[in-house]
Amino acid sequence: MQLLSVLPVLIVLIFSIVVHEVAHAWVALKEGDDTAYRLGRITLNPVSHLDPFGSFLVPLAMYFFSNGLIFGWAKPVPIDPRKFRDFRGGDIRVSMAGIVSNLMLVVVFTLLVVVFVKLQGVFPTAESTFAFLIRTARFGVFINLILAFFNLIPIPPLDGSHVLYHFLPRAWRAAYQRAGQFGLLVLMGLVFLYPPFFRTILWPVNILMGLSDRFVELWM
Repeated sequence: MQLLSVLPVLIVLIFSIVVHEVAHAWVALKEGDDTAYRLGRITLNPVSHLDPFGSFLVPLAMYFFSNGLIFGWAKPVPIDPRKFRDFRGGDIRVSMAGIVSNLMLVVVFTLLVVVFVKLQGVFPTAESTFAFLIRTARFGVFINLILAFFNLIPIPPLDGSHVLYHFLPRAWRAAYQRAGQFGLLVLMGLVFLYPPFFRTILWPVNILMGLSDRFVELWM
Protein backbone atom coordinates (compact mmCIF):
# COMPACT_ATOMS: atom_id res chain seq x y z
CA MET A 1 0.00 0.00 0.00
CA GLN A 2 2.87 2.35 0.78
CA LEU A 3 4.33 1.73 -2.68
CA LEU A 4 0.99 2.67 -4.30
CA SER A 5 0.95 5.93 -2.34
CA VAL A 6 4.42 6.90 -3.60
CA LEU A 7 3.69 6.01 -7.25
CA PRO A 8 1.93 9.30 -8.21
CA VAL A 9 4.64 11.25 -6.39
CA LEU A 10 7.35 9.34 -8.30
CA ILE A 11 5.57 9.99 -11.62
CA VAL A 12 5.46 13.75 -10.95
CA LEU A 13 9.14 13.70 -9.92
CA ILE A 14 10.18 11.79 -13.05
CA PHE A 15 8.16 14.11 -15.30
CA SER A 16 9.75 17.16 -13.66
CA ILE A 17 13.35 15.96 -13.97
CA VAL A 18 12.75 14.87 -17.58
CA VAL A 19 11.44 18.34 -18.45
CA HIS A 20 14.52 19.79 -16.72
CA GLU A 21 16.89 17.75 -18.92
CA VAL A 22 14.90 18.38 -22.10
CA ALA A 23 15.16 22.12 -21.43
CA HIS A 24 18.96 21.83 -21.27
CA ALA A 25 19.04 19.86 -24.54
CA TRP A 26 16.65 22.19 -26.38
CA VAL A 27 18.46 25.40 -25.40
CA ALA A 28 21.83 23.77 -26.24
CA LEU A 29 20.52 23.09 -29.75
CA LYS A 30 19.43 26.73 -30.06
CA GLU A 31 22.93 27.77 -28.96
CA GLY A 32 24.53 25.66 -31.70
CA ASP A 33 25.27 22.34 -29.98
CA ASP A 34 23.41 19.40 -31.55
CA THR A 35 25.04 16.71 -29.36
CA ALA A 36 21.95 15.98 -27.26
CA TYR A 37 19.68 16.26 -30.32
CA ARG A 38 21.66 13.62 -32.22
CA LEU A 39 21.47 11.32 -29.20
CA GLY A 40 17.67 11.62 -29.06
CA ARG A 41 17.57 13.57 -25.79
CA ILE A 42 15.10 16.24 -26.93
CA THR A 43 12.14 14.06 -26.03
CA LEU A 44 9.75 13.71 -23.11
CA ASN A 45 10.08 9.93 -23.34
CA PRO A 46 11.46 9.10 -19.85
CA VAL A 47 13.34 6.05 -21.16
CA SER A 48 15.85 8.39 -22.82
CA HIS A 49 16.59 10.25 -19.59
CA LEU A 50 16.11 8.10 -16.51
CA ASP A 51 18.96 6.93 -14.32
CA PRO A 52 18.14 3.77 -12.28
CA PHE A 53 19.99 5.10 -9.22
CA GLY A 54 18.98 8.77 -9.27
CA SER A 55 15.48 8.38 -10.72
CA PHE A 56 14.27 5.38 -8.69
CA LEU A 57 16.49 4.09 -5.87
CA VAL A 58 17.38 7.46 -4.31
CA PRO A 59 13.80 8.86 -4.47
CA LEU A 60 12.32 5.70 -2.95
CA ALA A 61 14.99 5.55 -0.23
CA MET A 62 14.40 9.20 0.67
CA TYR A 63 10.61 8.80 0.68
CA PHE A 64 10.66 5.86 3.09
CA PHE A 65 13.57 6.94 5.31
CA SER A 66 13.31 10.75 5.48
CA ASN A 67 9.71 11.48 6.54
CA GLY A 68 8.30 11.45 3.02
CA LEU A 69 10.79 13.87 1.47
CA ILE A 70 11.65 12.87 -2.08
CA PHE A 71 14.31 13.97 -4.54
CA GLY A 72 16.09 12.58 -7.59
CA TRP A 73 17.77 13.25 -10.91
CA ALA A 74 18.00 11.98 -14.48
CA LYS A 75 21.02 11.23 -16.69
CA PRO A 76 22.76 14.55 -17.45
CA VAL A 77 22.29 15.77 -21.00
CA PRO A 78 25.59 15.61 -22.95
CA ILE A 79 26.63 19.16 -23.81
CA ASP A 80 29.61 20.34 -25.88
CA PRO A 81 30.07 24.05 -25.04
CA ARG A 82 32.74 24.33 -27.75
CA LYS A 83 29.91 24.30 -30.29
CA PHE A 84 28.11 27.26 -28.72
CA ARG A 85 28.11 30.39 -30.84
CA ASP A 86 28.77 32.35 -27.62
CA PHE A 87 30.70 30.12 -25.22
CA ARG A 88 30.18 32.14 -22.03
CA GLY A 89 26.59 33.29 -22.63
CA GLY A 90 25.55 29.97 -24.16
CA ASP A 91 26.89 27.94 -21.25
CA ILE A 92 25.05 30.16 -18.75
CA ARG A 93 21.77 30.06 -20.71
CA VAL A 94 21.90 26.28 -21.18
CA SER A 95 22.68 25.78 -17.48
CA MET A 96 19.82 28.02 -16.37
CA ALA A 97 17.33 26.44 -18.80
CA GLY A 98 16.59 23.51 -16.51
CA ILE A 99 15.98 25.78 -13.52
CA VAL A 100 13.69 28.04 -15.57
CA SER A 101 11.74 25.00 -16.78
CA ASN A 102 11.15 23.89 -13.18
CA LEU A 103 9.93 27.36 -12.21
CA MET A 104 7.55 27.28 -15.19
CA LEU A 105 6.24 23.92 -13.95
CA VAL A 106 5.68 25.52 -10.53
CA VAL A 107 3.25 27.92 -12.26
CA VAL A 108 1.59 25.08 -14.22
CA PHE A 109 1.08 22.90 -11.14
CA THR A 110 -0.23 25.88 -9.14
CA LEU A 111 -2.82 26.52 -11.85
CA LEU A 112 -3.73 22.82 -11.82
CA VAL A 113 -4.37 23.05 -8.07
CA VAL A 114 -6.77 25.94 -8.77
CA VAL A 115 -8.54 23.91 -11.49
CA PHE A 116 -8.90 20.84 -9.27
CA VAL A 117 -10.16 22.95 -6.34
CA LYS A 118 -12.83 24.45 -8.60
CA LEU A 119 -13.82 21.05 -10.02
CA GLN A 120 -14.03 19.63 -6.50
CA GLY A 121 -16.72 22.19 -5.74
CA VAL A 122 -18.61 21.42 -8.97
CA PHE A 123 -18.48 17.63 -8.52
CA PRO A 124 -18.87 16.96 -4.76
CA THR A 125 -19.42 13.22 -5.36
CA ALA A 126 -15.85 12.99 -6.64
CA GLU A 127 -14.39 14.93 -3.71
CA SER A 128 -11.87 12.23 -2.76
CA THR A 129 -10.60 11.96 -6.34
CA PHE A 130 -10.03 15.70 -6.61
CA ALA A 131 -8.45 15.78 -3.14
CA PHE A 132 -5.92 13.23 -4.42
CA LEU A 133 -5.28 15.31 -7.57
CA ILE A 134 -4.85 18.47 -5.49
CA ARG A 135 -2.28 16.75 -3.24
CA THR A 136 -0.42 15.46 -6.31
CA ALA A 137 -0.39 18.88 -8.00
CA ARG A 138 0.80 20.55 -4.78
CA PHE A 139 3.65 18.05 -4.68
CA GLY A 140 4.41 19.13 -8.26
CA VAL A 141 4.81 22.69 -6.98
CA PHE A 142 6.99 21.54 -4.09
CA ILE A 143 9.33 19.21 -6.00
CA ASN A 144 9.89 21.71 -8.82
CA LEU A 145 10.82 24.40 -6.31
CA ILE A 146 13.30 21.98 -4.72
CA LEU A 147 14.75 21.06 -8.13
CA ALA A 148 15.14 24.73 -9.04
CA PHE A 149 16.85 25.81 -5.81
CA PHE A 150 18.90 22.63 -5.44
CA ASN A 151 20.34 23.06 -8.93
CA LEU A 152 21.28 26.66 -8.14
CA ILE A 153 23.85 25.38 -5.61
CA PRO A 154 27.30 26.12 -7.10
CA ILE A 155 28.74 22.66 -6.46
CA PRO A 156 29.85 20.88 -9.67
CA PRO A 157 28.13 19.34 -11.56
CA LEU A 158 24.95 21.23 -10.57
CA ASP A 159 23.70 23.97 -12.90
CA GLY A 160 24.72 26.78 -10.58
CA SER A 161 28.36 25.70 -10.87
CA HIS A 162 28.36 26.45 -14.61
CA VAL A 163 27.27 30.00 -13.89
CA LEU A 164 29.80 30.55 -11.09
CA TYR A 165 32.58 29.11 -13.28
CA HIS A 166 32.42 32.09 -15.63
CA PHE A 167 32.77 34.58 -12.77
CA LEU A 168 35.78 32.92 -11.15
CA PRO A 169 39.35 34.10 -11.82
CA ARG A 170 40.76 32.15 -14.78
CA ALA A 171 43.44 30.57 -12.59
CA TRP A 172 40.77 28.91 -10.43
CA ARG A 173 38.52 27.54 -13.16
CA ALA A 174 40.37 24.30 -13.99
CA ALA A 175 40.56 23.24 -10.34
CA TYR A 176 36.89 24.10 -9.87
CA GLN A 177 35.93 21.90 -12.82
CA ARG A 178 38.10 19.03 -11.55
CA ALA A 179 36.27 19.20 -8.23
CA GLY A 180 33.18 18.07 -10.16
CA GLN A 181 34.36 14.44 -10.03
CA PHE A 182 33.69 14.52 -6.28
CA GLY A 183 30.64 16.78 -6.47
CA LEU A 184 28.04 14.01 -6.39
CA LEU A 185 29.64 12.38 -3.35
CA VAL A 186 29.74 15.73 -1.55
CA LEU A 187 26.10 16.41 -2.38
CA MET A 188 24.91 12.97 -1.27
CA GLY A 189 26.88 13.33 1.95
CA LEU A 190 25.28 16.72 2.63
CA VAL A 191 21.77 15.45 1.81
CA PHE A 192 21.90 12.29 3.95
CA LEU A 193 24.39 13.20 6.70
CA TYR A 194 23.87 16.92 7.29
CA PRO A 195 20.14 17.74 7.77
CA PRO A 196 20.68 21.55 7.99
CA PHE A 197 21.76 21.45 4.33
CA PHE A 198 18.28 20.53 3.13
CA ARG A 199 16.65 22.87 5.65
CA THR A 200 18.60 25.73 4.09
CA ILE A 201 17.27 24.80 0.64
CA LEU A 202 13.75 24.41 2.00
CA TRP A 203 13.72 27.94 3.44
CA PRO A 204 13.08 29.72 0.08
CA VAL A 205 11.07 26.71 -1.12
CA ASN A 206 8.67 27.02 1.81
CA ILE A 207 8.28 30.77 1.25
CA LEU A 208 7.36 30.31 -2.43
CA MET A 209 5.17 27.31 -1.57
CA GLY A 210 3.27 29.62 0.78
CA LEU A 211 2.82 32.16 -2.03
CA SER A 212 1.48 29.41 -4.28
CA ASP A 213 -1.00 28.36 -1.59
CA ARG A 214 -2.14 31.96 -1.07
CA PHE A 215 -2.75 32.30 -4.81
CA VAL A 216 -4.89 29.15 -4.73
CA GLU A 217 -6.85 30.55 -1.76
CA LEU A 218 -7.84 33.57 -3.87
CA TRP A 219 -9.93 31.21 -6.01
CA MET A 220 -11.55 29.24 -3.19
